[in-house]
Amino acid sequence: MSFQSLQNDSFLRACQRQSTAHTPVWLMRQAGRYLPEYRATRARAGSFMGLATNVDYATEVTLQPLERYALDAAILFSDILTVPDAMGLGLSFALGEGPRFASPVRDEAAVRALAVPDMDKLRYVFDAVTSIRRALAGRVPLIGFSGSPWTLACYMVEGAGSDDYRLVKTMLYSRPDLMHRMLQVNADSVAAYLNAQIEAGAQAVMLFDSWGGVLADGAFQEFSLAYTAQVLAQLHRSWDGASIPRIVFTKGGGPWLEQMGLLDCEVLGLDWTVNLARARATVGQRMALQGNLDPNVLFAPPAQIEAQTRGVLDSFGRPHTGAGQGPTHIFNLGHGINQHTPPEHVTALVDTVHSYSRQQRSA
Repeated sequence: MSFQSLQNDSFLRACQRQSTAHTPVWLMRQAGRYLPEYRATRARAGSFMGLATNVDYATEVTLQPLERYALDAAILFSDILTVPDAMGLGLSFALGEGPRFASPVRDEAAVRALAVPDMDKLRYVFDAVTSIRRALAGRVPLIGFSGSPWTLACYMVEGAGSDDYRLVKTMLYSRPDLMHRMLQVNADSVAAYLNAQIEAGAQAVMLFDSWGGVLADGAFQEFSLAYTAQVLAQLHRSWDGASIPRIVFTKGGGPWLEQMGLLDCEVLGLDWTVNLARARATVGQRMALQGNLDPNVLFAPPAQIEAQTRGVLDSFGRPHTGAGQGPTHIFNLGHGINQHTPPEHVTALVDTVHSYSRQQRSA
């Protein structure tokens, strides 16, 4: 496939720890319910899955935030649970509620029946990647993504979101053999899924380990980190002559920063509990860092948003400038943007990142 040349490569350069004129910024869930235009498109689609499985709608909503804000990357509009849906678990979304599976995986027979799905069942995702990449016309890079093996397992066992993770942790502690089997299938599935996104046109890929932080020390390393590492080992390092950065984000992963810094990936995403200066000192010589403004800052008045944004940039410090590689930062939130966020507040964030980070480099 041929795509137009990239006009703004600051995100990809920062991923590779190369200097940029400003700190690139994009936001987790940047295409979503906080935008009135997204809500209008979703209403036309009739349901979340109707939106996510329609190539034209998925393309439209992926580009919507780029029409409002000077973001430095687009991220595929999809859901982290498309892989277990393709396994036959029956994913659905009720309006105002989170995801739910019709057939949770809660016993040995259900675990034994799991297999890497036929990637043709996810063709709608790959077709959307290609469509979005073409529609971007080289404006900014496109990020593909998946849930991590552990995070997928949480939803697969619980059947929905959870407050206490009782069911999945019961399986983990009572039948670790079953949990390891599920995680192995998930790891192989996620790797195949992300590679197919890369082949369809994704220029970077991200693993969302949204629930890694609910695990105990020791369990995190065994049941989350090890399988994240397996996925990374299977991913394309380059495609069509271009390097493909790999990003890992674990919400609540701060206690394991040093161990996560040993992962074979280009970028480590951080939630808002992690001090960026400490992270830079600990792992910033090996990988780029992404994050990590508290999403709730965006409910404050613009002046406070600007101050908090500058604080995050100051915490990381002056990024690498000049030739070669050095410490680099990609600005993001510490988790997904809240659906009640005032859209105009995002303008204050994005504009401050660009203007203040340029000042940092000229100081």
